[in-house]
This record gives sequence, structure tokens and C-alpha cells, in this order.
Amino acid sequence: MIPKLHYISQGNSPKEHLENIQKACSSGAELVQLHLTNISEKKHLKLATAAREITSPYQTRLIINEQYEIAKKVKADGVHFVNTPSSLTDIRKHLYPWQIIGATANSLKECESEIEKDVDYITLAPFKSEENNLDNNTVLGLEGYTTIIAGLNTETPIIGFGGIKTDDVKDILATGISGIGVSDAITEDFDNIGKFNQLLSASSTAEKRYTIE
Repeated sequence: MIPKLHYISQGNSPKEHLENIQKACSSGAELVQLHLTNISEKKHLKLATAAREITSPYQTRLIINEQYEIAKKVKADGVHFVNTPSSLTDIRKHLYPWQIIGATANSLKECESEIEKDVDYITLAPFKSEENNLDNNTVLGLEGYTTIIAGLNTETPIIGFGGIKTDDVKDILATGISGIGVSDAITEDFDNIGKFNQLLSASSTAEKRYTIE
């Protein structure tokens, strides 16, 4: 099972990322992604370890951005790639069987490519704005989501991301999107976690390969 709401961590410093993950867990987040960039592997490992210590008492699932070796070391629930390696076979062999792999896509072709690589979920982004440095990818909007979902024949969960607010949830779900990833709207007000969960109307969506224990 994979939750429908993903909190993608934000902060002006690594410490603030951890503080915001703590707030997210306290507010009922079922899954958080530690999204750190441009830091050393040693520091990333230290921060990921701290994030795991924060999330564990809440049974909140932890995803590590990009660094699959760190994800294994801290026994995170999975790893998320913005730029997926060409073959995930070796990475899966390295990870524990219960750890999941997510990937970011911006088009139907990219989604199909990730599905062929057998990822466990896809983040389709950006919906509106470019949160967390999504380069210069095309803003997809409802029309883009509708077109891409209609072109896919998959049970792989597709998670919308990028500038999503509570007012957008109903229309996004109507496109066939499985769930949403949120940064800004949650970081600005962690009470929005409860509002998002209520709008999503269910805590999780079936995930066809692995159940996270």
C-alpha cells in the first residue's frame, strides 16, 4: 500500500527540513520524502538517519531522494529518483525486497519509460508551479494530466505534484491521478495535511507489487 498524500520536505537548511518532517509527522503525514540536494553523502546519511528516527515512532513512511544506498542504510521505505537510472535491476538487488522505487515524469513517453523500468509509483510533475527545482519541465495542468492518464494502461500509482493546493484536489482526482505530493501548501500550514487527507477520502491506494510493512 502507498499513501495518497506525500509530503516532499522543504527548508532553508537541512535542520529546517528535519523540523518540518517532525511537524508533518505530528500532523498526521503517512509518507514524507526527505528531499535534500547538493550535500555530501556523509551529511546526507546523518540527516537521513535523523529523519528515520523522527518518522519511526509515528509509523510514517520515509522516502529518500536519489540516494538509494543511504535509503538502504537507514532502512527507509524507499527511494525516489528525479532522473531514473537506465536500469533499476541492480538497484533493486541492492535494496531490501520491501523497499519501493518512485520516479518523476513529465510526459506520457516518460511515464511509459518508467513503467517499463518497473517503478512502484510515478510522480507526474509539475501540475502548476515548479516546486523543489523541477528544472524547466512543461507545466501539465488538468489537461496534461487527463491526456497522460488516458494514454496509460497501468496499475502503477501516478502521483500529481507541483503547486497543488486543497482547492485543486477534487479536479486532479477526476483526471485519474492516484494521489498527490505537496510541498508549499503543507510547509506553509501543516494543518493542511488533515484537509488534504479528508479530500483524498482514503488513506492509501492499492500498490500492486509491494506492501510496506
